[in-house]
Amino acid sequence: MLFYAQTPARRNRQILADLIALLLIAAAVKFALAVHGAIMMLAEPGRKVESSGDSLAAALDDAGETASRVPLVGDLLKAPFRSAADAGSGIADAGQSLQDTVGQVAFLAALGLIVVPVAFVLLLWLPLRLRWIRRSATIRRLRDTPGGADLLALRALTGPPGELAALPAPPGGLADAWRRGDRQVISDLSEVTLRRAGLRP
Repeated sequence: MLFYAQTPARRNRQILADLIALLLIAAAVKFALAVHGAIMMLAEPGRKVESSGDSLAAALDDAGETASRVPLVGDLLKAPFRSAADAGSGIADAGQSLQDTVGQVAFLAALGLIVVPVAFVLLLWLPLRLRWIRRSATIRRLRDTPGGADLLALRALTGPPGELAALPAPPGGLADAWRRGDRQVISDLSEVTLRRAGLRP
Protein backbone atom coordinates (compact mmCIF):
# COMPACT_ATOMS: atom_id res chain seq x y z
CA MET A 1 0.00 0.00 0.00
CA LEU A 2 1.35 3.38 -1.02
CA PHE A 3 0.83 6.31 1.31
CA TYR A 4 2.52 8.86 -0.94
CA ALA A 5 2.71 9.41 -4.66
CA GLN A 6 5.72 8.20 -6.63
CA THR A 7 6.05 11.38 -8.68
CA PRO A 8 7.97 14.15 -6.88
CA ALA A 9 5.52 17.02 -7.47
CA ARG A 10 2.47 15.08 -6.25
CA ARG A 11 4.39 13.56 -3.34
CA ASN A 12 5.64 16.99 -2.23
CA ARG A 13 2.09 18.35 -2.27
CA GLN A 14 0.86 15.41 -0.20
CA ILE A 15 3.67 15.78 2.34
CA LEU A 16 3.00 19.52 2.58
CA ALA A 17 -0.73 18.88 3.12
CA ASP A 18 0.06 16.31 5.83
CA LEU A 19 2.44 18.71 7.59
CA ILE A 20 -0.13 21.53 7.46
CA ALA A 21 -2.79 19.21 8.92
CA LEU A 22 -0.46 18.12 11.74
CA LEU A 23 0.58 21.71 12.47
CA LEU A 24 -3.06 22.83 12.62
CA ILE A 25 -3.89 19.99 15.01
CA ALA A 26 -0.85 20.78 17.18
CA ALA A 27 -1.76 24.50 17.19
CA ALA A 28 -5.34 23.67 18.22
CA VAL A 29 -4.12 21.48 21.09
CA LYS A 30 -1.59 24.10 22.24
CA PHE A 31 -4.21 26.86 22.13
CA ALA A 32 -6.72 24.70 24.01
CA LEU A 33 -4.16 23.96 26.74
CA ALA A 34 -3.33 27.68 27.01
CA VAL A 35 -7.05 28.48 27.41
CA HIS A 36 -7.35 25.70 30.00
CA GLY A 37 -4.46 27.21 31.97
CA ALA A 38 -5.94 30.71 31.76
CA ILE A 39 -9.33 29.52 33.00
CA MET A 40 -7.72 27.53 35.81
CA MET A 41 -6.19 30.78 37.09
CA LEU A 42 -9.76 31.75 38.01
CA ALA A 43 -9.68 28.91 40.56
CA GLU A 44 -7.00 30.72 42.60
CA PRO A 45 -9.55 32.72 44.65
CA GLY A 46 -11.28 29.43 45.41
CA ARG A 47 -8.02 27.96 46.67
CA LYS A 48 -7.48 30.99 48.88
CA VAL A 49 -11.03 30.82 50.23
CA GLU A 50 -10.63 27.10 50.94
CA SER A 51 -7.30 27.66 52.69
CA SER A 52 -8.68 30.57 54.72
CA GLY A 53 -11.80 28.59 55.66
CA ASP A 54 -9.72 25.60 56.76
CA SER A 55 -7.40 27.84 58.80
CA LEU A 56 -10.34 29.64 60.39
CA ALA A 57 -12.08 26.35 61.24
CA ALA A 58 -8.89 24.92 62.74
CA ALA A 59 -8.26 28.08 64.81
CA LEU A 60 -11.84 28.14 66.09
CA ASP A 61 -11.66 24.44 66.95
CA ASP A 62 -8.51 25.08 68.95
CA ALA A 63 -10.12 28.05 70.67
CA GLY A 64 -13.18 25.94 71.46
CA GLU A 65 -11.00 23.20 72.95
CA THR A 66 -9.18 25.78 75.04
CA ALA A 67 -12.47 27.37 76.17
CA SER A 68 -13.89 23.96 77.10
CA ARG A 69 -11.26 23.72 79.84
CA VAL A 70 -12.69 26.72 81.69
CA PRO A 71 -14.32 25.36 84.88
CA LEU A 72 -18.11 25.33 85.04
CA VAL A 73 -18.80 27.24 81.78
CA GLY A 74 -16.40 25.39 79.46
CA ASP A 75 -19.12 23.52 77.57
CA LEU A 76 -21.14 26.70 77.17
CA LEU A 77 -18.12 28.55 75.76
CA LYS A 78 -17.19 25.70 73.42
CA ALA A 79 -20.56 25.64 71.60
CA PRO A 80 -20.23 29.06 69.83
CA PHE A 81 -16.68 28.22 68.78
CA ARG A 82 -17.89 24.89 67.40
CA SER A 83 -20.62 26.68 65.39
CA ALA A 84 -18.12 29.22 64.09
CA ALA A 85 -15.71 26.42 63.14
CA ASP A 86 -18.52 24.75 61.17
CA ALA A 87 -19.11 28.03 59.36
CA GLY A 88 -15.38 28.14 58.54
CA SER A 89 -15.62 24.61 57.13
CA GLY A 90 -18.58 25.79 55.03
CA ILE A 91 -16.44 28.59 53.63
CA ALA A 92 -13.71 26.06 52.79
CA ASP A 93 -16.29 23.86 51.05
CA ALA A 94 -17.47 26.85 49.01
CA GLY A 95 -13.88 27.49 47.92
CA GLN A 96 -13.50 23.85 46.90
CA SER A 97 -16.81 23.99 45.01
CA LEU A 98 -15.60 27.07 43.10
CA GLN A 99 -12.40 25.23 42.16
CA ASP A 100 -14.39 22.21 40.95
CA THR A 101 -16.66 24.41 38.83
CA VAL A 102 -13.73 26.28 37.29
CA GLY A 103 -11.98 22.96 36.61
CA GLN A 104 -15.04 21.59 34.81
CA VAL A 105 -15.42 24.76 32.72
CA ALA A 106 -11.71 24.68 31.84
CA PHE A 107 -11.91 21.01 30.83
CA LEU A 108 -15.01 21.48 28.66
CA ALA A 109 -13.57 24.60 27.01
CA ALA A 110 -10.29 22.82 26.23
CA LEU A 111 -12.13 19.76 24.95
CA GLY A 112 -14.28 21.88 22.64
CA LEU A 113 -11.28 23.83 21.39
CA ILE A 114 -9.52 20.57 20.55
CA VAL A 115 -12.38 18.49 19.16
CA VAL A 116 -13.94 21.07 16.82
CA PRO A 117 -10.78 22.20 14.97
CA VAL A 118 -9.31 18.69 14.86
CA ALA A 119 -12.56 17.28 13.48
CA PHE A 120 -12.69 20.09 10.89
CA VAL A 121 -9.10 19.42 9.77
CA LEU A 122 -9.66 15.67 9.63
CA LEU A 123 -12.88 16.05 7.63
CA LEU A 124 -11.07 18.20 5.06
CA TRP A 125 -7.80 16.27 4.90
CA LEU A 126 -8.35 12.62 5.77
CA PRO A 127 -10.99 11.73 3.12
CA LEU A 128 -8.74 13.13 0.37
CA ARG A 129 -5.75 11.11 1.59
CA LEU A 130 -7.78 7.91 1.95
CA ARG A 131 -9.37 8.39 -1.47
CA TRP A 132 -5.95 8.80 -3.08
CA ILE A 133 -4.63 5.68 -1.31
CA ARG A 134 -7.61 3.63 -2.50
CA ARG A 135 -7.45 5.04 -6.04
CA SER A 136 -3.71 4.48 -6.38
CA ALA A 137 -4.11 0.89 -5.14
CA THR A 138 -6.87 0.30 -7.72
CA ILE A 139 -4.82 1.81 -10.55
CA ARG A 140 -1.71 -0.21 -9.64
CA ARG A 141 -3.82 -3.37 -9.46
CA LEU A 142 -5.26 -2.61 -12.92
CA ARG A 143 -1.79 -1.91 -14.30
CA ASP A 144 -0.61 -5.36 -13.25
CA THR A 145 -3.60 -7.35 -14.52
CA PRO A 146 -4.02 -8.65 -18.07
CA GLY A 147 -5.83 -6.03 -20.14
CA GLY A 148 -5.33 -3.47 -17.39
CA ALA A 149 -3.40 -1.13 -19.68
CA ASP A 150 -6.49 -0.96 -21.96
CA LEU A 151 -8.65 0.11 -19.01
CA LEU A 152 -6.09 2.71 -17.89
CA ALA A 153 -5.97 4.02 -21.45
CA LEU A 154 -9.76 4.28 -21.50
CA ARG A 155 -9.64 6.15 -18.22
CA ALA A 156 -7.21 8.64 -19.77
CA LEU A 157 -9.50 9.11 -22.77
CA THR A 158 -12.52 9.81 -20.56
CA GLY A 159 -10.64 12.11 -18.18
CA PRO A 160 -9.58 15.76 -18.54
CA PRO A 161 -8.26 16.36 -22.05
CA GLY A 162 -5.34 18.63 -21.09
CA GLU A 163 -2.56 16.01 -21.00
CA LEU A 164 -3.86 14.22 -24.10
CA ALA A 165 -2.90 17.21 -26.25
CA ALA A 166 0.78 16.46 -25.57
CA LEU A 167 0.51 12.94 -27.05
CA PRO A 168 1.25 12.42 -30.74
CA ALA A 169 -2.10 11.86 -32.43
CA PRO A 170 -2.16 8.95 -34.89
CA PRO A 171 -4.37 9.04 -38.01
CA GLY A 172 -8.01 8.88 -36.88
CA GLY A 173 -7.19 10.18 -33.38
CA LEU A 174 -6.35 8.62 -30.04
CA ALA A 175 -9.77 7.09 -29.44
CA ASP A 176 -9.76 5.32 -32.81
CA ALA A 177 -6.22 4.03 -32.19
CA TRP A 178 -7.34 2.74 -28.77
CA ARG A 179 -10.32 0.95 -30.38
CA ARG A 180 -7.96 -0.64 -32.92
CA GLY A 181 -5.72 -1.86 -30.10
CA ASP A 182 -2.66 0.22 -31.02
CA ARG A 183 -0.19 -0.89 -28.31
CA GLN A 184 1.88 2.29 -28.42
CA VAL A 185 -1.19 4.52 -28.02
CA ILE A 186 -2.54 2.29 -25.24
CA SER A 187 0.83 2.47 -23.46
CA ASP A 188 0.97 6.27 -23.82
CA LEU A 189 -2.59 6.68 -22.58
CA SER A 190 -2.09 4.36 -19.60
CA GLU A 191 1.00 6.39 -18.65
CA VAL A 192 -1.19 9.52 -18.64
CA THR A 193 -3.54 7.87 -16.14
CA LEU A 194 -0.62 6.76 -13.97
CA ARG A 195 0.93 10.26 -14.00
CA ARG A 196 -2.42 11.84 -13.09
CA ALA A 197 -2.53 9.57 -10.04
CA GLY A 198 1.08 10.40 -9.13
CA LEU A 199 2.36 6.93 -10.04
CA ARG A 200 5.35 5.92 -12.12
CA PRO A 201 4.65 3.96 -15.33
